Amino acid sequence: MSSSPSEVSKVSVKPIPGDYGIPFFGAIRDRLDYFYNQGKDEFFRTRVQKYQSTVFKTNMPPGPFIAKNPKVIAILDAISFPVLFDTSKVEKRNVFVGTFFPSVSFTGGYRACAYLDPSEPKHTSLKSFFMSTLASRHNDFIPLFRTCLSKLFLNIEDEMASQKKANLNKPSNAISFNFVFRLFGNKDPSDTKLGSEGPAIVDKWLALQLAPLATLGLPKYLEDTILHTFPLPFLYVKSDYNKLCDAFYESSSSVLDKAESFGIKRDEACHNLVFLSGFNTYGGLKTWFPILIKWVGTAGGELHSQLASEIRSVVKEEGGVTFQALDKMTLTKSVVFEALRIEPPVPFQYGKAKEDIVVHSHDAAYEIKKGEMIFGYQPFATKDPRVFDDPEEFLAHRFVGEGEKLLKYVYWSNGRETEDPTAENKQCPAKDLVVLLSRVYLVEFFLRYDTFAVEITEAFAVGSTVTFTSLTKAKGI
Repeated sequence: MSSSPSEVSKVSVKPIPGDYGIPFFGAIRDRLDYFYNQGKDEFFRTRVQKYQSTVFKTNMPPGPFIAKNPKVIAILDAISFPVLFDTSKVEKRNVFVGTFFPSVSFTGGYRACAYLDPSEPKHTSLKSFFMSTLASRHNDFIPLFRTCLSKLFLNIEDEMASQKKANLNKPSNAISFNFVFRLFGNKDPSDTKLGSEGPAIVDKWLALQLAPLATLGLPKYLEDTILHTFPLPFLYVKSDYNKLCDAFYESSSSVLDKAESFGIKRDEACHNLVFLSGFNTYGGLKTWFPILIKWVGTAGGELHSQLASEIRSVVKEEGGVTFQALDKMTLTKSVVFEALRIEPPVPFQYGKAKEDIVVHSHDAAYEIKKGEMIFGYQPFATKDPRVFDDPEEFLAHRFVGEGEKLLKYVYWSNGRETEDPTAENKQCPAKDLVVLLSRVYLVEFFLRYDTFAVEITEAFAVGSTVTFTSLTKAKGI
């Protein structure tokens, strides 16, 4: 378990171990280790072992020539990680994706809310606008998402019937985009100039911005030169992005009207809405839903039976899939939190020290100087063996009963699971929506199916690819 506050306060202040290597060349060395020679997890694991510390100095990709300064202080345990949530100590200006800042051409010439520090006045107005918009759509969340899921399941069943297996990712991406667009735009994207191109356009837009953090399996030095050395230009996606913005502008008039009441110009609000919808929400769900199904699928039939039993009995008792019904499904809730713990959909967090600060790990304290970049690798922090028993294991019941006390160490939303987003912090404004959709996903799945089996492939660029190899319908379906 974690150190108590009194225990932490007694640990000694130590110099931060690690080094950055020779300027320029050290960053290239670390980049090649991270992407090719070691891979993400091994990159961090070997340094934790080398320095015998979960806090150390290193360079983070992409480095030269995209990032001016790749130097970071890495924090990889559950105790030190939350300093990244304290905006009185760390600045969040232009660090959303890391040590580099994509061109504002990708966001209509504006810095999107995700790149603003809470101290900037526009952050408060934009995030308040987002939270107000989501609150106004609250009653649409469940029925709209259930409609989208019905289409997903029909697509999967059709492919299973013809191919004896079915890919989850592509149809899941389609319904995720459909849900997000309809939530804010009040119409199906197929009824706009986007047609069925929405997911592909957003994928291309995201890929160009995130290319410095990706690999595609090309020859090492060729790929490193193309993706990690120079930023890819907005020109490649300009016409598609304009089409995307036009679709949102024409379909989201009531949302943009609301933005003006928060003092936000309509054009700026539209580009921020596209970012919220495309990058934050669709981009997150695109990664997250396959992760959720991967872990539930590989957990096996016993868990499937337990989930189906809980879900069906509560839905019958409550007379439908309602907020109240979802709240009574303790195992279903725990499964979602456990998946978010073991494989958070956004693994990185960054912040720049606003002043000289002392950061505590379990065993020591370290002074971080004003202006130094702090980097948190969340999968290590949320699998801290001194907080979680069997941290590498997916334990479906982990957060049931007394286990709920551990939710404060679930950090996927850029904040503790026990805390709420506000206009003054950087916690994901759609935190509760993501958790809700995840529960509805499992509920609809196990109302329809008894059990299933999956094959999983992992790729640096796209995450988990899930393929159903068997799917057993519930009796009477």
